[in-house]
Amino acid sequence: MKKINIAIVGLGNCASSLIQGIGYYSKDDLPEKEKVGLIHKDICGYKISDINVVVAFEANIEKIGIPISEAIFKEPNCTKIFHDDKKLFNNKVSAGPVLDGISARISKLVKTHKINKNIDEWQKNIVDELKSKNVDIMVSCLPVGSVEASKFYANCAIEAKIGFVNAIPEFICSSVEWSKKFENAGVPCAGDDIKSQFGATLLHRILVDFINKRGQVIDNTYQLNVGGNTDFMNMLDEERLISKRISKTEAVTKLIDDYDLVTKIGPSDYIPHLKDNKVCYIEINGRQFGNVPFKVDVKLSVEDSPNSAGVIADVIRLTKVAKDRKLSGYQEFSSYYFKHPMRQYHDDEAIDIVEDFMDKI
Repeated sequence: MKKINIAIVGLGNCASSLIQGIGYYSKDDLPEKEKVGLIHKDICGYKISDINVVVAFEANIEKIGIPISEAIFKEPNCTKIFHDDKKLFNNKVSAGPVLDGISARISKLVKTHKINKNIDEWQKNIVDELKSKNVDIMVSCLPVGSVEASKFYANCAIEAKIGFVNAIPEFICSSVEWSKKFENAGVPCAGDDIKSQFGATLLHRILVDFINKRGQVIDNTYQLNVGGNTDFMNMLDEERLISKRISKTEAVTKLIDDYDLVTKIGPSDYIPHLKDNKVCYIEINGRQFGNVPFKVDVKLSVEDSPNSAGVIADVIRLTKVAKDRKLSGYQEFSSYYFKHPMRQYHDDEAIDIVEDFMDKI
């Protein structure tokens, strides 16, 4: 199989973990017992080592103009380093428009470039670069709340006629309007808002779904998350958090059809010393046989970015397979990998969709 050329928008912690992972799983001398963490080692002939990062776009001046594999270790990135290969991807990081990608809070940590171009010039330059580098898939890892930037890069992918993976909670691929745009361009899209391999949303979904299927009733539940990366700092701004709350809440509540679930779900605070570690607290109050009450209290602690990178590694390969098959528009396998797909399925149904997709010739 040939390489999957990808462009990454935003070289933050998630991109860092993904790129480190490509190098880690590509090592010839990696012991078998350490080859853990992949959802699928092989997807229709594509391995994670086939992912080739040829382009990256950034607004942070400290990352622009240096090799991609060096830029992922620049501050304010703070995820764990598990594979440090600064020669893996040597193409230099390109500048992209700032738009709303950098919030007022993050601008105190990040110095942005001062390149003066109108939006049409930016789009032409980026589309030209995507085409010249033979990019297959664009992956958006923009910060939460990047509404205009998300639309801009989605339009660039459409014009360049490449696949699009939206890892963040801006509703692009799950929108009928945007899906139609990708369909008309003849390219696939997958999204929105990556559901971590085993994170807060998945754990909460499992508990709620299991309790409901066992004939019990949930009266109310909450999920609170704290962390110390720039994503959590960014999400202190409630205006940038609207779609994130919708995405995380629907991922849980849509599993319950018989009654309205009273809930509060979402990021709650930024704790700098936690760095890329996310700590989640879940409480569920309900009633069981005989209308007797019960209560569930759970705490989960995970490294946030590797948890999402393992999912993105699958989605990139699946989107490439969709592109190979000349499929276009929204891809249904998104329901397994994202918090806000077009349609919510129970996870056992969603994985069947993925496996059926992979089994097709």
